[in-house]
Amino acid sequence: MNRHVVRMLSMVALAILLAPGVSSAQRASILTGSHNLSASGPGTIRAATEQEVCIFCHTPHNASEIQPLWNRGAPVSAYRVYSSSSLRAAPGQPTGSSKLCLSCHDGTIALGSVVSRDQPIGMVGGMTTLPPGASNLGTDLSDDHPISFRYDATLAGQARDIKDPSSLPPAVKLDANRELQCTSCHDAHDDSRGKFLVMDNADSQLCESCHQKGQTDVSGHRQCESCHQPHSAPSGPYLLKKQTVGQSCLSCHDGGVGQNGPNIAADLDKFSRHDTNSPVDQPDHIPNEATCNDCHEPHTMRAMATPAPGVPGNFGRIDGVTAAGVATPTARFGYEVCFKCHGDRAATAPRVSRRITQSNTRLQFSPTAVSFHPVEAAGRNSDVPSLRPGYTTASVIGCDDCHNSDTGAKAGGAGPNGVHGSREPGLLVARYETTDHTSESAAAYALCYRCHERSSILADQSFRRHRKHVSGEQAPCSTCHDGHGISSAQGTVVNNAHLINFDTSIVGPDPVTRRLEYISKGPRAGTCYLTCHGKRHSPLSY
Repeated sequence: MNRHVVRMLSMVALAILLAPGVSSAQRASILTGSHNLSASGPGTIRAATEQEVCIFCHTPHNASEIQPLWNRGAPVSAYRVYSSSSLRAAPGQPTGSSKLCLSCHDGTIALGSVVSRDQPIGMVGGMTTLPPGASNLGTDLSDDHPISFRYDATLAGQARDIKDPSSLPPAVKLDANRELQCTSCHDAHDDSRGKFLVMDNADSQLCESCHQKGQTDVSGHRQCESCHQPHSAPSGPYLLKKQTVGQSCLSCHDGGVGQNGPNIAADLDKFSRHDTNSPVDQPDHIPNEATCNDCHEPHTMRAMATPAPGVPGNFGRIDGVTAAGVATPTARFGYEVCFKCHGDRAATAPRVSRRITQSNTRLQFSPTAVSFHPVEAAGRNSDVPSLRPGYTTASVIGCDDCHNSDTGAKAGGAGPNGVHGSREPGLLVARYETTDHTSESAAAYALCYRCHERSSILADQSFRRHRKHVSGEQAPCSTCHDGHGISSAQGTVVNNAHLINFDTSIVGPDPVTRRLEYISKGPRAGTCYLTCHGKRHSPLSY
């Protein structure tokens, strides 16, 4: 068979495809797709004069030893291959059909360089290789979907988010060695679905042929291609469309025109915020730095409200650290997600200087702690007359009841809830002054007054000198109280009841007894040894 016969057969095939009565699906072939590099091809990348279609990949005579009748040289195996901590397989250098695809798509061999011709086929504009972009993958495949790895039941058993290959649809094929190759997703001869895909990827059905990432009812998270791209991904192994997780999320959550996600970007620009500039695929962040997927598992997020202490629906099936300090792949309580960073990890600088220093909130909120706000469990104090309607001594609150956006719904605003950012120090939902000599007002201690009635506090219903201290002496609430709690390893029920843990920048030892302590004397009674605002308590009882 000579070149004229090949050309004739190509023209006959084209005539059949364009004939009346042939459906568009039937017409889809190498002739109508961008892989037709002949001079009659539909794309901008095509030959200057060459009319043969198949010759760019195949030849009936003088073919290379590679099947099927391959007309191109094999690229050198010098690729940087995909690697990720989440991948259980170990891809090696490309093999099989993937190596054939790369003979054009790695940019190392000229498009017109075929083994059946002595001279390369000339291309329009003098083009030699594919131009930079999505089609030219280069020799660095670390930012591309992994290929040339064995996909079998053993791998599926090791990775819970990978389906057993026995369930693959007929269109998704593995090679004779049970390896996943480029051809598992792409059919080089059929571009009827776009990107030469072997099946329609509407609703991510092609992606979900292999991947089982969980279910979400958040519409924007249902399409894999909303966040991911399989080739030349800026994020590298995460295959995200942006360089970092945070940037990828903000593609939809930046409040831009046409975006239907909540405007998280506005909160991330505030004074106090969770930082989302961490590099992806980095398990350990520097102190005070986090990224969106530390708290959210985007593939399993739910658009639902969950009362404390449950995991918020928009957290998804996220990992955490239990109250016992044990890592768990699926958190059951909201505070377990917070404990990943605010539990046993390296301490950060405290906002308030305390008599007892403790940055491990897991220990502070423990039901065995001396005194605690009811995050892990309901409080043990049955006498709290200042609680506002809706709260009782049996109530449990979430971390986000205090730490939240100052413009979100929980703060009475129109913005999104969440611990993304706040104008208040400590990422608090409302103002909480810790500066000495602060004039008491509903605004100054708005955080405390969200749960505690201001009128009750100033009426001394729970402590008969509250008004004198907070209003008369202008001592902030934090002078005496530690908002999280006091662990049992450091405090006692005698010295640290009622969240008593003095701010040592305001309160000092009594110069007479050299003591700095509070002693509980029973319900609403106690004794203090200290100096505050120049006044000695040597001791002072109430």
